[in-house]
Amino acid sequence: MARLKYPAHGAELVGLPEAAGAPQAIELRHLRYFTAVADAGSFTHAAERMFIAQPTLSQQIRRLEEIVGTPLLQRRREGLRLTPAGTVLLHASRTVLSLVDHEVNRTRQAAGLGRPRLRVVVPPGLPDALAVEAASALRSAAAAADVEIAWLEVPLDAEFSLIRQRRADAGLGWLTASAEALPAPLDVMSLGDFEPDVWVPARHPAARRGTIGLDELARMDVIHGPRRLGPGIYDAWTRVLQTVNPRFEFSDPPLRHSLQMDLAFAATADRTTAVLTGPGLIAGSRPGLIRMPRAMVNQDMVLVDLEHHPLTATAAVVWNGDLPRPLQQVLFDAADGITPSAPARTGEHEPAAIGL
Repeated sequence: MARLKYPAHGAELVGLPEAAGAPQAIELRHLRYFTAVADAGSFTHAAERMFIAQPTLSQQIRRLEEIVGTPLLQRRREGLRLTPAGTVLLHASRTVLSLVDHEVNRTRQAAGLGRPRLRVVVPPGLPDALAVEAASALRSAAAAADVEIAWLEVPLDAEFSLIRQRRADAGLGWLTASAEALPAPLDVMSLGDFEPDVWVPARHPAARRGTIGLDELARMDVIHGPRRLGPGIYDAWTRVLQTVNPRFEFSDPPLRHSLQMDLAFAATADRTTAVLTGPGLIAGSRPGLIRMPRAMVNQDMVLVDLEHHPLTATAAVVWNGDLPRPLQQVLFDAADGITPSAPARTGEHEPAAIGL
């Protein structure tokens, strides 16, 4: 049986395993250092983030491996890789650290020293109408419950790894599969289905019809991305288009993530090129039309409807089901108050020509 070993002043005690007959203690700093190294992928970057010397960090990780009794990281030329034991400990470390942080926060609140805090991810590229309404609902629900919100603007993958790994508590993002397919312990409330805008050159037959089929789109060059801004959507829509063209791949935006720039390049490309935005429109809304000025591009780009709406994504609030109940209630209340409205499509209420 493990025996108690009291740490030095200021050290944080988590567990007390025995190795080689001598009691040893894993301290919270070991777990914090380990998760920092796993997240950073290198000792150098982790040491910079933790504001400690790299030799000290390496020494602490070696000490942790000695206590556990097995290697946790594999040092390879391309970087660090977790061993199977390291993967298990990383998950456990995130759980322990999250629990400790929440309980310390509760202790401070009991002493009148602070409020509960909810870390919420709002990824870049969300439609403004949805992001504004969701943020407003979250702020109102949090204020009513005397909860502080810490906003994080970072991309979320399809598995919501930031939340599952307890580096964030909740997030507003896109579901590309059913809510039931999300891994535990994630919970979710859906907000509605959204689809992208599709722009094609005015000379394309689809421009005259006002609609385009998935098979037509998959035979064109399609500017969409970059992937790092929304890997879940990017991969899911790639798979849909590959059902009709197995070789299909998106083309990255040529210079920067700007619709006007993308349209200018598509209009003057050697090959017939379309532009696909991220999800921004409630599925089924009617398309509009915008004409680029001829002084800036050689031909017009036309906004068309994608037949049968095969490219959709469900907007959702996702959170870790292990959160304290009061924080989950804030998310319930906020999600109930979010009723996305269909944003105006570019050009519907503007002059027919806009400048780049």
